[in-house]
Amino acid sequence: VGAPKVEVARSALQGLNTEVDVVGLEKRVDALALDPLVAQAEVVLDCSDNFPTRHALNRACVKHAKPLVSGAAIRFEAQLMVFDLRRADAPCYACLFPEDGEVEEVQCSVMGVFAPLTGVIGAMQAAEAIKLVVGAGESLSGRMVMFDAKSADWRTVRVKRDPACRVCGKR
Repeated sequence: VGAPKVEVARSALQGLNTEVDVVGLEKRVDALALDPLVAQAEVVLDCSDNFPTRHALNRACVKHAKPLVSGAAIRFEAQLMVFDLRRADAPCYACLFPEDGEVEEVQCSVMGVFAPLTGVIGAMQAAEAIKLVVGAGESLSGRMVMFDAKSADWRTVRVKRDPACRVCGKR
């Protein structure tokens, strides 16, 4: 209370591991500002709650061939996927959710989200990011996992690259 969230988070993370340099950005980042940030990243985690931000992150990740770990939650349902354009056959976010597609924007601020669900998906995003950084196991690239917290059921769906995708189709 009384301090910006980004500073509180930076301080807490820095306290966990003083060997890690944590940089906090207390500002809205538009598509232009994303470019150099994504270029410097090894992996990008998308924890946003809207399609314009998700698509801007995706475009920057495609441009710089950076893996994107995308998580989303609404009500009692969540999804998680890795878009790793370092793999020639990998889809990007726009292959699954085209920018010009008819997608109803439903925000958790309006519809609500089961609070523990964001922790589950956030932990899974962290696990996928660590696997990508250290080269361990098999990432979720090309697969979307969906979690129904009401029934505690997980489903996996394969997602293929769209050769006509306007974002990554020409690579």
